[in-house]
Amino acid sequence: MANRGLTQPVLHPMVKLQRQIAKLVNAQVLKPSDRLWKIALLYGDEWAYWKRELEEFQFSMQDPISDLLAVETWEEDE
Repeated sequence: MANRGLTQPVLHPMVKLQRQIAKLVNAQVLKPSDRLWKIALLYGDEWAYWKRELEEFQFSMQDPISDLLAVETWEEDE
């Protein structure tokens, strides 16, 4: 049995997206007031996946990026 103390928790894909978007906001590539659809301009071919993920968490593409950054915990409905 593996030692759980040495394993890193697996990050939810939305945590990874949230961190990437936070970096873009900090770099002033995006503004917190920008709408989520602007992410599509940066993600190209990957956008269909991320749009579906966002919609599963009840986001609209008209929501501000600040709403995405405000989420503290990403949990799937079981």
